[in-house]
Amino acid sequence: MDAEALKTLAVDAVESLKGQDVVVLDVRDRTSMTDYMVIAAGTSNRHVRSLAEEVVRRAKEVEGTGKPKVEGGETSDWVLVDMGDVVVHIMLPATREFYDLERFWRDAPGIGAAGTE
Repeated sequence: MDAEALKTLAVDAVESLKGQDVVVLDVRDRTSMTDYMVIAAGTSNRHVRSLAEEVVRRAKEVEGTGKPKVEGGETSDWVLVDMGDVVVHIMLPATREFYDLERFWRDAPGIGAAGTE
């Protein structure tokens, strides 16, 4: 599965369970570790975990996506799902505001503005 399709899979999975404030960052020209970052918020620790589990479930259903790596536990306020070409960050709103990944990737020195969709 190519990066574009994987990005769509992740966004659809998060939106299907009412993930909030979904943002896609195209970081292909900023890092070699991934092509896209999907960032979303959940309303509670349980919601954050459920959103991540839905992304993983859908990815496992598609041949060629490999096994996503997940970081963050049952009570985490931030769960990361690494699918290679797409990394999904699902956080509680306060955690998202504190780390402000959108600004970090947009304002990183020497790399210009990040594209959001």
